[in-house]
Amino acid sequence: MNPLYLRKSAFICGCSVFSLREIFLRRGNITAVDTINWLLDSDPAISWQTMRDLTDTLPAAIAAERARIPYEGIGAEILARQESNGSWRRADEPVWLSTLFTMLLLRATGIDRAEPVVESAVTRLEASLCWSDHDGFWELRPAESGGNPFFEGEVEPCINGGVLALGAYFGHPTEKLARRLISEQLDDGGWNCEAPKSTRSSFHTTICVLEGLREYERAVGSAPEIAAARRRGEEYLLERSLFRRRSTGEVANPEFLELAYPPRYHYDILRALDYLRGTDVQPETRISEAVHLIESKRQADGRWLLDRAYDEALALPFGESAGEPSRWNTLRALRVLRWVNASI
Repeated sequence: MNPLYLRKSAFICGCSVFSLREIFLRRGNITAVDTINWLLDSDPAISWQTMRDLTDTLPAAIAAERARIPYEGIGAEILARQESNGSWRRADEPVWLSTLFTMLLLRATGIDRAEPVVESAVTRLEASLCWSDHDGFWELRPAESGGNPFFEGEVEPCINGGVLALGAYFGHPTEKLARRLISEQLDDGGWNCEAPKSTRSSFHTTICVLEGLREYERAVGSAPEIAAARRRGEEYLLERSLFRRRSTGEVANPEFLELAYPPRYHYDILRALDYLRGTDVQPETRISEAVHLIESKRQADGRWLLDRAYDEALALPFGESAGEPSRWNTLRALRVLRWVNASI
């Protein structure tokens, strides 16, 4: 057995990696076991999710691994790079862009919002910055200049979907913003930042809003109106097999088949499948083509590559390069396949 696994298994106590053989060894390739080890022996943001989603690790061990995120790896680095005014900055990007998308990456780590260092960072952001368009464009500006509190968002639904997701995840679910988003849903079921000029939805905007609505529901519990809007949005994607034009059946955008991380506001089939995995939607035939495409991208060693990285706005180096094996893509692809196989 791989010595990395032996070392890690002593910590996670109870993980049954080999119980996943039928899920991961579709081609009889034993290297998939090494893929699990590769994920476990990594940043705690990835290893704890691997334990939770891909193994039989005991809950106490999963919690212990998650507790490392604020103090080690990418989660700790994000927190350390917050400015005194609550923002995250890059010299070549607007404040809102770096702040929003660095925060979204922090959310993706699965960090515990109840950790004091996390609560402090969120409080600093909320108290210090507001969305305003005082100079003719929306930006995060000092709170004393007026505007919308951070978790109330601005005007574009693709941005507001991310803001809603952040507020809900970090303990500030905003009903006003959620209701604004459902009021902006188009007749075809999705959303578009170009509406009302455009009456057709955008895959990009739709996935951003869906992620926000789902996180909001998790935070507040039963919300029938929100749930109904979310199901309509999911149907928009499912009617298009997650990547095709409804009118012609053609691939709507070749980039939808490129597996990107972090995605920023960009849509792709792995992002959509991982979203659906986390909802009450059951795998069905309309996702089968997208699932097959994900499976076809698995490399001979059991890993997935990073096709594209939308990391230009992050306030820190992302740590993965396009064309190289990606832990984030591998984690998400494996848990999508596990979700699909569990329903067979």
